[in-house]
Order: sequence, then C-alpha cells, then structure tokens
Amino acid sequence: MRLYIVQHGDSVPKDVDPDRPLSDRGRVDIQRLAEWLSSQNVQIAQILHSSKTRAKETAEILRPLLKSRSQIYEGQGLAPNDSPEAFLHQLRDPKKDALVVGHMPFVARTVSQALTGAPDRQLVEFVPGSVAGIERSEGVSWHLFMFARPEFLQRGGISQAVK
Repeated sequence: MRLYIVQHGDSVPKDVDPDRPLSDRGRVDIQRLAEWLSSQNVQIAQILHSSKTRAKETAEILRPLLKSRSQIYEGQGLAPNDSPEAFLHQLRDPKKDALVVGHMPFVARTVSQALTGAPDRQLVEFVPGSVAGIERSEGVSWHLFMFARPEFLQRGGISQAVK
C-alpha cells in the first residue's frame, strides 16, 4: 500500500476569511503538485481530507488522481493534534493506495509514526503544499519513497523532487 500524505495548500489569513480557504498561491501550488503526481503515474483509490475548507479544496484539486472520481471522503482523526498511530491503524483497505490531506503537526507526525514508531521525531519538513509518499508491503514496515515541497515543483525544478 502506498499512502500519500499532503499538507493542504497555502491559505488566506483568518482575519481575511475565518474559513481560511486556499489562497491564489495555494491553488497554484496544489495544481502544480497534482500535475507532478500525475506525471509520476500516481493513481489512488481514495482521498481522505479533514473537515477544514483548505483541506477539502486541496483534495478537490487532487481529485483527478483518483481511479474512480467518487472516492473522496471527509476522514476522521485528521485534525492537527489527532493521533497518527490511531489514523494509521484505521486505514480502510491496506491493499489500496490512498492520499490524505491534513494539517501540521498531524502530517509530519504521521510520517514519523509510520517510519520510526515515534511521532515526535521529525523526519521531513512539511510546508503548505508538500507531499510525502510512504509505502508498506504486507508484513513489512513502512518506508519513505517520495517527498516534494512546492519550491521543488517550480517550473524547471521538478526534477529536484525526491523520488
């Protein structure tokens, strides 16, 4: 199973809009991320996102990566301070690749929990619009196979993304 963990795109400040939707920059960064993931032949069975507007909008932009357009859900346990261990334990189908859109510190803690069993050991530095790809085979521990941040995906810089 491959799990793509995405931090939502850049959002507008709370004083501009309390719902904090994606900013113009956030939309561009996530669109660029979607194009890059598509160029890497990423196809997923489902997208889970938190209940926050910026996470849902990020998931909608990433929707074309789905094998079936209808498999997008508001997931449980994806709030910034929710347990990454509980989230990893409750994944619906360990044989189907998925993408989750969440927030800091949840996204970084989830990668650390999967790779080391210690959620507070920061292994990768997420910024809005980042993605980490982790993979697990049956009976085998998780490993990191991909990490990219928006600045890696700027025009001309796509080849710098870790893969």
